[in-house]
Amino acid sequence: MLQRIQTVWIFLAILGAVFLFITGQDFALFGPVPFISVCCVILVLFGFISILSYKDRKRQLLLNKISIIINALLLGLLAYWILTLPGGMDFPEKGIEPLFPLFAIIFLLIANVFIRKDEKLVKSVDRLR
Repeated sequence: MLQRIQTVWIFLAILGAVFLFITGQDFALFGPVPFISVCCVILVLFGFISILSYKDRKRQLLLNKISIIINALLLGLLAYWILTLPGGMDFPEKGIEPLFPLFAIIFLLIANVFIRKDEKLVKSVDRLR
């Protein structure tokens, strides 16, 4: 069932990765390797696989946990990048890129809560049979 509430939360996390991909094109953190772009593509793929594996809730939880870990790494990397930029606290120069992984982590945690609720509901119905 694709119309579940956790699908919306996972989709919002995917949008966070897409927005980071769009705004993060000009980073050069590790030389010529587009590390942030590659992570964003991986996050989008994991998100869509998670949405499409709605029948296997354990896989959905696993993919969401892996996405949370990748987003946490991106958050730390972007926080380091902002702290090493010159210019003090001028926001036009800094950007809002670290907010996208933070929001994605929050959305994925909320999605995991609803996936666990579905898992408990299915187990309780199986006990009644």
